[in-house]
Amino acid sequence: MRCGKPILREEEEYCYDCAHTHHFYDRGVSVWLHKKPVSTSIYQFKYHNQRSFGHCYIKEAVRKYESLIREWNPEVIIPVPLHTKRRRKRGYNQAEILAEELGKQLKIPVAEELVVRRKNTTPQKQKNKKERRQSLSGTFAQRYRIGKIRSVLIIDDIYTTGSTVDEVSRILKRAGAEKVYYLTISIGQGY
Repeated sequence: MRCGKPILREEEEYCYDCAHTHHFYDRGVSVWLHKKPVSTSIYQFKYHNQRSFGHCYIKEAVRKYESLIREWNPEVIIPVPLHTKRRRKRGYNQAEILAEELGKQLKIPVAEELVVRRKNTTPQKQKNKKERRQSLSGTFAQRYRIGKIRSVLIIDDIYTTGSTVDEVSRILKRAGAEKVYYLTISIGQGY
């Protein structure tokens, strides 16, 4: 009911993580579970310049979640930012590609400059939940004021522990966003 991860029993509303962790976002969804062949595809998208995959991912996201996203009624889409060094090395931000495609298909503005990544953190994939939260603390900042925005949609490629989405959500709520939702292409399978 909150992060969209699978649960062990149908009568449960929240996964173990959401039942035991305060999240700053209000709700989120992911298109697929992060397992093969999805994990392989995202790796190619993210690290091997397969930018065209973004269109396919968003096409499926819209097919599955357009009505829910319309219900959330986001006024703006915000991609999770990369640090300038990592963006320069990779040549692009995969979350920005996803956000631009979703914005184009649903006619929602994208604000890729609203949140910036101040710290060049090491990749999160090798860290546990506690290490991720510590590593990401103070990493993001708002670039300009947003005033009162009722609803924001964050876009990223993978949701594992939620630390990245949570930190961006915290910044957005502090900046005045009332509701913060997220959409990712894949999500971890932890219960």
